[in-house]
Amino acid sequence: MSKPLVIGLPGNESLAAQLAVHRNWDLGILESRRFPDGESYVRLASSVSGRSVALVCTLNDPDPKFLRLCFTAAAARDQGATRIGLISPYLAYMRQDKVFHEGEGITSDYFARIVSSQFDWLVTLDPHLHRHHSLAEIYTIPALSAHSTAALADWIAENIQKPILIGPDSESEQWVGDLAMRIDAPYKILEKTRRGDRDVSVSVPDMAGFLDHTPVLIDDIVSSGRTMIAAATQIRAKGFNRIDCAAVHALFSGAAYAELKMMFNLIVTTNAVPHESNRIDISALLGDLAAQIV
Repeated sequence: MSKPLVIGLPGNESLAAQLAVHRNWDLGILESRRFPDGESYVRLASSVSGRSVALVCTLNDPDPKFLRLCFTAAAARDQGATRIGLISPYLAYMRQDKVFHEGEGITSDYFARIVSSQFDWLVTLDPHLHRHHSLAEIYTIPALSAHSTAALADWIAENIQKPILIGPDSESEQWVGDLAMRIDAPYKILEKTRRGDRDVSVSVPDMAGFLDHTPVLIDDIVSSGRTMIAAATQIRAKGFNRIDCAAVHALFSGAAYAELKMMFNLIVTTNAVPHESNRIDISALLGDLAAQIV
């Protein structure tokens, strides 16, 4: 039986190469470009006939990426691939998981249906599950989630002196508490009120007994950065000179990263979404999970 073939979509070539090396899989080549009218061109430059194929595509900024991804999967199936899986470290369209206002679409469900129709399996990292307990509630294909907790904990323990971990809201307490327990560090949880995509206020708990620690704000996704900026402002007002930030998915919309750099001494993220802040490699986590179902 031939080895699985892993192919990186544009922008994902480095992660695909890391996965191939870690799992001793073959690395395939995709040619892709945009026509002048914006349409996508794809060509599989590696033979996929009779092979199990894993496409690697993190889905930040999903709308420009997703159609090309679907075309690539369809081309692989037409050319005889036996199974086609998706390794998507950041999985988009998890936010809208209910109808909040009359007339809205539940896009998390719609997106899951499309992905399930195009792929035979899915592997992702720390999906933003809120009202769903697992991906299996909305995906009809095998869908597995890797967890970055241990990788984040190890990095913080090795690189930050006397950390105190700060969770962004009550929903994060179980995760941040687990991180803190792994490295024997204290933690606090913010109270967050969100009035809009960029309108967020936070309340920081008493931290008077931890002025000799380094606050590390933890989040799964940093997009607008409003929560982090509001929290950092209040924490500095409590007498802390150094504040760091660690996150899983580096979305950083607009000028968020530049604004955050003015507030934090250090910003680190995993390489689930390619960004200059990437310090924590999660390729082995994804590869080992994908090996279970490829």
